[in-house]
Amino acid sequence: MDEVSSSKENSTSDEPSPTTASPSATQSLPHLTPSGAAHMVSVSSKPHTIRTSIAVGTVLFSNATPISLIRSNSLKKGDVLSVSRIAGIMAAKKCPDLIPLCHPIMLTHVGVELSIFDTETGHGGIQIEAKVQCEGQTGVEMEALTAVMGTGLSVVDMCKAVDKGMRVQDVRVVLKEGGRSGVWKEEGWVSVVERE
Repeated sequence: MDEVSSSKENSTSDEPSPTTASPSATQSLPHLTPSGAAHMVSVSSKPHTIRTSIAVGTVLFSNATPISLIRSNSLKKGDVLSVSRIAGIMAAKKCPDLIPLCHPIMLTHVGVELSIFDTETGHGGIQIEAKVQCEGQTGVEMEALTAVMGTGLSVVDMCKAVDKGMRVQDVRVVLKEGGRSGVWKEEGWVSVVERE
């Protein structure tokens, strides 16, 4: 997920560096004990800071019908964008129920943006961007990713009657702020909010 670090300050992170070719002996997966057993990582000693994560993903359509019906709000199940936005917000709040080792976090903000796009070679799709924030001791990357997936699955559910070949793809974290590792941003990423 972490592909390119945008600054040298991430070198002091307690997470593996995205540019490291092979992990050193001091690096390990935090959800594993020394004996290899899975456990919930203790965040008791971490400071309370404002933490932000943004994740993105895309639903690609395999024919032109979904975009046409979404734009005219003519799908039988209703307003795809509004319903899917709510689905993403609800998914973020359910993250610790779905991912076994995630901490229950008091989220202070969940925002989901959906943007319809056309392509020259395909049938277009929907770009999803989820921003999640909290004031706490651990980050909200998983909540942002879960929001994107919940949104994408809702789009699929609402459009599956007219498109059997949809794809949910390119789901990833593109921005992380707060905590010891500071700010990380995917190189070249621009928010849909800034593009519109």
